[in-house]
Amino acid sequence: MEGVFRLVLVSVVFLSSQISCQEAILHISNGSTYREYCIVHNHSWTPLSPTLDAATQYPLVNLTWTLLCDATGVNPDVVKGKALVVMRGDCDFSQKAIVAQFLGATTLLIASNTTLITPSANDSEYSKVKIPLALMRYRDLKEAQQLFPEGMQAQLYAPPYPTIDPSIAVILFLSVVTVSLGGYWSGACERDRLNGCTEGGGGSEGKADSGELSLYSPLKVFIFVAMMCGMLVLMYYFYNILVYIIIAIFCLASASALFGCLDAVLDKIGCSLLSVTVLNKSFSVRSVLLAAVCISIAVVWGVYRNEDRWIWILQDLLGVAFCLNFLRTISLSNFKICVVLLSLLLLYDVFFVFITPFLTKNGVSIMVQVALGPDASAEKTQGNMVEIPAEPQPPSEKLPVVMRVPRFSAWAQNLCGMQFSILGFGDIIVPGLLVAYCSRFDVWTNSSKKIYFVSCCIAYVLGMILTFAVMLLSGMGQPALLYLVPFTLITSAVVAACRGEMKQFWAGTTYEVLDPTRERLLPEGRSERCVEGESC
Repeated sequence: MEGVFRLVLVSVVFLSSQISCQEAILHISNGSTYREYCIVHNHSWTPLSPTLDAATQYPLVNLTWTLLCDATGVNPDVVKGKALVVMRGDCDFSQKAIVAQFLGATTLLIASNTTLITPSANDSEYSKVKIPLALMRYRDLKEAQQLFPEGMQAQLYAPPYPTIDPSIAVILFLSVVTVSLGGYWSGACERDRLNGCTEGGGGSEGKADSGELSLYSPLKVFIFVAMMCGMLVLMYYFYNILVYIIIAIFCLASASALFGCLDAVLDKIGCSLLSVTVLNKSFSVRSVLLAAVCISIAVVWGVYRNEDRWIWILQDLLGVAFCLNFLRTISLSNFKICVVLLSLLLLYDVFFVFITPFLTKNGVSIMVQVALGPDASAEKTQGNMVEIPAEPQPPSEKLPVVMRVPRFSAWAQNLCGMQFSILGFGDIIVPGLLVAYCSRFDVWTNSSKKIYFVSCCIAYVLGMILTFAVMLLSGMGQPALLYLVPFTLITSAVVAACRGEMKQFWAGTTYEVLDPTRERLLPEGRSERCVEGESC
């Protein structure tokens, strides 16, 4: 059952996206008080002032009784030199703006009852519009009329956000620390297993007792990736049902993983177990309390998972624990398996991100649609085009398989909704499995400097930096495996070749679990158990 849970979660963790928005702020006042609202504009078409002080103030005229597709019924004297609000519909944004200009308006706001989308027009229309143009929520206009019944003064401005938001540094830190700790933990477990084996314990039993699972057959890797593809397609067609199953599995798996991580930390610092006996059964007080804490954290996340303001902290905590436990318990037996698995997952990532948009009706990739949910249209639009609901919407369930960190530069002005930098668990786990293998290989070769582990970690850092650099330059989210897999695989191969250990690095070690279809690496007539005076 635990293996099934792992497969289901791993099938959906390779999902990540980056939100790029063009929100701005509408500042409405009456001289003594003010209120600010979310608006959406196209900064490349009608740019706005970067600060409130630099924004020109105009009287705001409510003409939502008209769609302003033509000037019929509108008195130019009423709108000349003023900001104008009209309703959305019937004609293009550019046509409304041209009519507003003709009437002498200085700014055009289009009220919407549906969604706020980035204004756009035909190429021939862009040069004709000379006034600022933006969309606002109709309900915000009605609220402003109630707050300022005697007249409204409007200013539009778009605070510039730094290209490199601090949230990216937090995401980078979380991913690098998780991969490094997970790889180190895997190597430490392997060292403990070998030491136990040397002291007289059976190597195969030690492996089984640790609860680790090993991928050692290329055929099993192919089947594993094929099942992941099938799971992703099922999520695409049956998202509204399967998302709740994934959430429930994540709560169980992450609570168990958090328990394992914290229990290992307490063991490391020497915290007493303090066992008690109840009804002839012995219980560890530490384990009971720790289990209660971990289950409580998972339950709190499950109940408040749609609360953006703070729940991301618990999601990241549970996510780090899940990834660490995964890297500790899942091992790849040799570099050949690493190459096969990582290469297949790279193709999987690229296909479902870049190829599937040509196969779907709405032109959105299957992976992005599954990662963000079918209702998250605002985040699925391409490039700098966005959509924001004009009315309050019920929370949209999303898969909990990403690290989420709010964009700190926009923290104080989240009028249009909080913006997050996101990294999928798959971008941590997939290269992390190779890092873990390098860490175990350092143990097998008694490398005091941990050359394979350190070099692979450095390659992961460089790959992540390149991923973020391409994302910032292109303005679009990137499939991180496209950069991480080549960086880590090539670096590990180069290190093995330079040290003259490629044969051993490729084939693994003699004490790894062997595929029964392959020729055994142990000498003929030897068992796989330890003999006295020899390590496994």
